[in-house]
Amino acid sequence: MLSVLFRSALPKYGRMWRPVPVRTMSSSDGPTAPFTTLAVSQPAESVTHVQLHRPAKLNAMNKAFWREMVECFQQISDDQTCRVVLISGAGSTFTAGLDLMDMAGDILQPEGDDSARIAWNVRKLIKRYQETFSVLEKCPKPVVAAVHGACIGGGVDLITACDIRLCTQDAWFQVKEVDIGLAADVGTLQRLPKVIGSRSLVNELALTARKMYADEAKSSGLVSRVFPDQEAMMAGALDMAAEIAARSPVAVQGTKINLIYSRDHSVAEGLDYMAAWNMSMLQTQDVMKSAQATMEKKSPKETLFSKL
Repeated sequence: MLSVLFRSALPKYGRMWRPVPVRTMSSSDGPTAPFTTLAVSQPAESVTHVQLHRPAKLNAMNKAFWREMVECFQQISDDQTCRVVLISGAGSTFTAGLDLMDMAGDILQPEGDDSARIAWNVRKLIKRYQETFSVLEKCPKPVVAAVHGACIGGGVDLITACDIRLCTQDAWFQVKEVDIGLAADVGTLQRLPKVIGSRSLVNELALTARKMYADEAKSSGLVSRVFPDQEAMMAGALDMAAEIAARSPVAVQGTKINLIYSRDHSVAEGLDYMAAWNMSMLQTQDVMKSAQATMEKKSPKETLFSKL
């Protein structure tokens, strides 16, 4: 019965999203078609803003969200006009995490004729959900998360897959999964230990489901900056995004890719990969353009780099 009550039809996309310039960071008009959970805008040149947009549901992650994030970031990865991405939440909070009511059918009534087939289908489901946040890491453009209010469960999975994390003074974070009878399975347990230096703190957060507030998040390294309120945070996030977008996309995207590779490999392996990467990427006009701008004491924003 639960599978009937909670399983919803998945809308098919009839067209691809294309970024449209807007004046502000606000997406109060609602989700951007064809998406139903995301509002996508271009608040500044080469900057794409992806806003979780289910404010009435505290941006809880329903079935559509898990699919739409993959669709959205696959498009962003291929969009040559985008050089950096901001992620934020609409309404009073960043996200309340998993939408249990919408997801209950998949979680409580997985399909399959026997234990082996049920387990196989559950594994496929988990792998699909894991991709929802892995796609942020795979995106060659730097992704900046701007968190206000609560960031619960899947929200922590999301932000730990981002490259830079900012928050407001009222923000708090919670690895909630043990409170609902499961181990976090879409990224937190794998990425949070690489983000926070203290393994003991990671274990404490994951095993107790206690809340971590902004000051502790800053001191532990989960976020790099704390702002007094959401308005200040979004202004600061946009300034940071503009600084990143002004640099050579060859340099910026190569830096992100090599930082992630080095995180998961030895120093020697990281150096070998870097040498192989730059033996081709150094053959770009961007190096000469950047050097000339430095000698002429010009801002990176005054240098024109080709799309990548």
